[in-house]
Amino acid sequence: MLVLVAPGQGAQTPGFLTSWLDLPGAADRIAAWSDAIGLDLAHYGTRADADEIRDTAVAQPLLVAAGLLSAAALDASPSVVAGHSVGEITAAALAGVIDDEAALRFVRTRGLGMAEAAAVTETGMAALLGGDPDVTIPHLEKLGLTAANVNGGGQIVAAGTAAQIAALEADKPEGVRRVVALKVAGAFHTHHMAPAVEKLRAAVGDLTVSDPTVRYVSNADGHTVATGTEVIARLVGQVANPVRWDLCMETFQSLGVTALVELSPGGTLTGLAKRALPGVKTLALKTPDDLDTARALISEHAGA
Repeated sequence: MLVLVAPGQGAQTPGFLTSWLDLPGAADRIAAWSDAIGLDLAHYGTRADADEIRDTAVAQPLLVAAGLLSAAALDASPSVVAGHSVGEITAAALAGVIDDEAALRFVRTRGLGMAEAAAVTETGMAALLGGDPDVTIPHLEKLGLTAANVNGGGQIVAAGTAAQIAALEADKPEGVRRVVALKVAGAFHTHHMAPAVEKLRAAVGDLTVSDPTVRYVSNADGHTVATGTEVIARLVGQVANPVRWDLCMETFQSLGVTALVELSPGGTLTGLAKRALPGVKTLALKTPDDLDTARALISEHAGA
């Protein structure tokens, strides 16, 4: 059984889209999406530097475009789809809940809304290395922080104000070796993003929504979601709520997933899967050179 997964913000690197644009039809597709959302995806995916693509309003559409482009090149038929944070929008398109252009329009609104919300207060995020979640999460709550990403394998990302992050660095939870500040614009997946939720809620009325054609696993609680309206409602709410990727991986395991392929720019989620899903074959699509290997893997595992 195959699961296709799409990475979240932070996976992008300068020039990562370059090789994908050499595929037949890819440049035309990117150009059409760019026109639809008023953002030059080809520029940001090929020529922009790290600071330019760190901008939330740029990074999020770029990641969804890359995921959809690499999925089209792979042309697989997964049994399960999921995405981490913004990657859930990619997964929704792969599941047939919304079409590709609608996904790009939705993520453009999301990225702009989150960037605006992040500008209100100086906030940030930090990864905690080591520690036990049962100890770490109550400690974060004591400091007023949110466990914004619970990624499995003990990996937790905290989010809150700059002062709260500084307090965390000075007062680490027991067992945590290091607190690493992340280069992101704000405290994503916390109450600080509430204004972005309202912008998305206002935007979804124009969407044409269908029920998923494959199992769609949600970040909110790791549950599969059967209706398109519920998928969209969860996409709106997740902006201000934690990502429970640990629960998503538990669901992959319970469903009997045997192979996991991570769409471009792959690497982060396959790394988590290698630690949390022993025995599951994993592959990250970094460049089109990985496509043949991915297809070979899929031919062995996509039958369920």
